[in-house]
This record gives sequence, structure tokens and C-alpha cells, in this order.
Amino acid sequence: MQDLQCPALIVGGVADHVHILCQLAKTQSVSVVMEHLKTSSSKWLKTQGIRTFSWQRGYGAFSVSQSNVASVVSYIEKQEEHNRTVTFEEEFRLFLKRYRVAFDERYVWD
Repeated sequence: MQDLQCPALIVGGVADHVHILCQLAKTQSVSVVMEHLKTSSSKWLKTQGIRTFSWQRGYGAFSVSQSNVASVVSYIEKQEEHNRTVTFEEEFRLFLKRYRVAFDERYVWD
């Protein structure tokens, strides 16, 4: 994401999802960054011989205040351990409800 001037602070994930904490450049939109990330990572995986990988169509993007960066970094570092007790789907639903983000189950998962 360097060429978009959106440096990643941390990237981490588990088998069914990934978290990326990055600084979003004021000249970029979230949708452009996500399109670039998905396209370039899919191409790279194909060069590694992984031909069956595909991203889901959607994504979640959330802003983080500077004062919360350290806790988000810690959260991302502990994903594997965290997802032993709460599935990604459960966690995502709770997150959306906690921050009052309206959603329709039919369109969240694909």
C-alpha cells in the first residue's frame, strides 16, 4: 500500500479474515485502497501457486483515533488467540451493533 501512500502499521489475520491498520492518505478513498489491496494480493498469491484464493466482495473499514492505535495493534496481534473463543462472524456482528452500524445479514456475508 506504499504506492498509495497509505502505510500499513500492522497486518494480521487468521484463516478466514485479515485486519489491516493503516494510515489513510487524504488523497485516497477507502474503496480505492481496498481495490488495490485485493487486486495486488490476489495477483501475488497466484505467482506463489495459490490459484484457488479469492476475496469476498465486501469489506469493513473503520476509523481509529490516534489514542486507540496501540490497543488496535494489540488486538490485531492477538487475533488467533481471540478467535478461539469468538468467531469472526460473531465478532463482526457485535462490532457493528456496538457502534450502531446498520446492516442486513443478506449482504454482509458472501
